[in-house]
Amino acid sequence: MDREQSQRLYTRAQQLMPAGVNSPVRAFRAVGGTPFYIASAQGAVITDVDGNQYIDYVCSWGALILGHSHPSVVRAICEAAGRGTSYGAPHEGEVLLAEEIVHSMPWVEMLRFVNSGTEATMSAIRLARAATGRPKIVKFEGNYHGHVDHLLAKAGSGVATFGLPDSAGVPGEITEHTLVVPYNHADAVESLFKEIGEQIAAVIVEPVAGNMGVVPPAPGFLQTLRQITTHYHSLLIFDEVITGFRVSRHGAAKLYDVTPDLVCMGKIIGGGLPVGAYGGRRELMQMVAPLGPVYQAGTLSGNPLAMAAGLATLRELNDSAYSQLEARAGALERSLTETTHNLGVPAQINRVGSMLSVFFTDHPVTDSESAMHTDRQLYARLFHAMLRRGVFLPPSALEAWFVSTAHTEAHVEQTAKAFHDALKEALTV
Repeated sequence: MDREQSQRLYTRAQQLMPAGVNSPVRAFRAVGGTPFYIASAQGAVITDVDGNQYIDYVCSWGALILGHSHPSVVRAICEAAGRGTSYGAPHEGEVLLAEEIVHSMPWVEMLRFVNSGTEATMSAIRLARAATGRPKIVKFEGNYHGHVDHLLAKAGSGVATFGLPDSAGVPGEITEHTLVVPYNHADAVESLFKEIGEQIAAVIVEPVAGNMGVVPPAPGFLQTLRQITTHYHSLLIFDEVITGFRVSRHGAAKLYDVTPDLVCMGKIIGGGLPVGAYGGRRELMQMVAPLGPVYQAGTLSGNPLAMAAGLATLRELNDSAYSQLEARAGALERSLTETTHNLGVPAQINRVGSMLSVFFTDHPVTDSESAMHTDRQLYARLFHAMLRRGVFLPPSALEAWFVSTAHTEAHVEQTAKAFHDALKEALTV
C-alpha cells in the first residue's frame, strides 16, 4: 500500500508542529509507523492523499455518529455559512440546538455552549466549586476530562498510552485538590468521603469510560456515586462528551437511570465541528455570568456553523438510527468474539451501544489497572495489518472504536474478514 504522499506531508509537518500533529495520538507513536493524511471522507470510508481507502472506526473520535459528509449536515453547514460564519452575538441556532438537547435530557434545564469538551469540564468544575464553596474534586483513574491542568492526574487517553501519570508544566499545587480513586471501586469513594467529604465539591466521572478503552460502569457504581454525593451535599458531574447522544438518545444518564447535577457534552452535538457544552439544574446554571458570579466566556461559543451541524445531526438520531447502530455494533462485536475464540487469543470485547474496544488479556477489564494488561504490542501489529486491509482502527490500544449509521452490513462483514486475517498475521510476527 503506497503512502508516498502522506510521508512527504508528514516530513513537512514535523518541522511545523510538535510531532507533526495537532493532537498526540494522531502521531501513531502508540502503534509505530507514519500517520497517513486524509484527502476526503464519505459515509464510513476515508480516502488518503495516496488514494487508499479505509473503513473508518475512529469517526473523528466518536463525533461523527452519522458518518462523514452526511448530506443533511453538509447542507446545514453550507446554509449557515452563507448567512455568516461567526457573529459574536446571539442567533437562533443556539436556541434551537439548546432546545433539542434539553428536550432529550430534561435534567439539563439550562446550558452554556463552549468550544470543546475541555472547556466544558473546566467550566463545570469551576461552577461546582462556586456552588458548594469547597475546593476538592474527585476523579477516577483512566477517566480523561480534557487537558485541564487540575484534571491531568492519572488521566486516560493519550496520557495513559504514553505512560505519563501527569503532564509536565502542571505545578503540584494545581492538582493538590484533585483526588483520584479507581474507576468502578465504589468502596474507595465511600472511604474518601467519610474522611474528607465536607471538603469535596464534586465527583466527575465518565459514566462509560471511553479513554482507557471502553469500560462500562459496574452494576450499582453510578447509583452509589449519586447516593454519596447527595448525602454529602456534593455535586455529581457526568462527563458525557463521548457518551452524550452516543450510547442512547438521552445519553448515559438515562441508560443507567442516574440523574447528575451537571453534564458536560461535546463531539456529537457539534456534528463534527468544534463544540462543547455544560448544563444542569437551573439554580446551578444561574450562577454563571452574567446572571451570577462564575465567570466564563468564549468568542466563538455558539458558533453558527457548529450549532447548525449539531442540530442537523440530532434531528437524524431517531429510534431507527439507534436500532441500526445497535445492530451493526452488535454484529461487529460477535464477529470479533468469534475470531478471537477460534484463534485461541485471550481477549475481552467491551461494548456499550455503538462504542467498543478489544482488550488482549485473559481477565475482564473493569478499571484502569486491568485495561493496562492488554497486549499493546499485539494491538500495534493488528492495527497495521488492518490498515493494509483497508480498515482504520484507533491508533492506540487504549481508545474506543466507534460505529456510525453509515456503516453497512457489508462494511461489518468486510471488517470481520479483515480482522480474522489480520489477527492471524499479527500472531505470527
